[in-house]
Amino acid sequence: MAVQARKRPRIVVMGGGTGLSVMLRGLKEKPLDITAIVTVADDGGSSGILRSELQMPPPGDIRNVLTALADVEPLLSDILKYRFKSGSGLAGHSLGNLILAAMTDLHGDFVTAVKEMSRVFVVRGQVLPAAGEAVILHAEMEDGTIVTGESKIPEAGGRIKRIFLEPEHVEPLPEALEAIQQADAILIGPGSLYTSILPNLLVPKLSEAIVSSEAIKIFVCNVMTQPGETDNYTVSDHLQAVYDHIGLHLFDYVIVNDGEIPPQVQDKYAQKGAKPVYLDRDEVTSRGYKLIADKLVLFRTYLRHDADKLSNHIFQLVQDWISRKG
Repeated sequence: MAVQARKRPRIVVMGGGTGLSVMLRGLKEKPLDITAIVTVADDGGSSGILRSELQMPPPGDIRNVLTALADVEPLLSDILKYRFKSGSGLAGHSLGNLILAAMTDLHGDFVTAVKEMSRVFVVRGQVLPAAGEAVILHAEMEDGTIVTGESKIPEAGGRIKRIFLEPEHVEPLPEALEAIQQADAILIGPGSLYTSILPNLLVPKLSEAIVSSEAIKIFVCNVMTQPGETDNYTVSDHLQAVYDHIGLHLFDYVIVNDGEIPPQVQDKYAQKGAKPVYLDRDEVTSRGYKLIADKLVLFRTYLRHDADKLSNHIFQLVQDWISRKG
């Protein structure tokens, strides 16, 4: 039985935000051993309040990932996502965040709380914070201004030159390093480039472990630019930002959407300053990245990745990689 269990490919997924959760809903239906490593830089909204008042890592991105991977009835998933609309001190908080805060208090630390919540909600896979402590995210803008705080960076209105963490030498969890070392595949994105993806890669030992890993490394590019973070960015601009921060060519494959986005949907996003990420195909491939381009979007209330199609591409890449390794 142990030999059969090992045949489930081990995949490490890193990031944060809604895009990551959408993708994980598709991946959890595949025969994969998933570890999600989630950013702990959030300082806005409910997460920011709990982080500040209870001196705990921000629970929001973790809660989203736990909900995405949970094997529970839809009603229970909705309860975890429920956000109070009124009430002194309650308005704006999600119930899932409050449960994580309560479990942190009960168990004495955030990492144990996440593990216990994973067990209670029958999570398919392992969910780990990128570090056992909250980090403060800073951005140096092109004009030299320093902006402090994950929620403040997109509001600064300038072009980001680089981001950095405080503390600079934050320690990752041993379980996160072990998952990366044992992985068959490492998947970065989708998600906010500067405030969800890069904060994980700036945890020194995490990035070193990814670089030295023999796993296939895949970047899933965002469908739309993000106002205040990636205005007018192309696919290669996203890759360049990672290179500029890590100093290495990190990915084997890049997965991008090349499906047409209806004009009325583009107009809706344009009102908020977002537009489709342009696929500069020649620039991406000339840098040595292998490109997977497909129609990968769905539009309901918001534009999202098609979780089924995206996870099919990822699963096929991982299977092919493992068979080539023999």
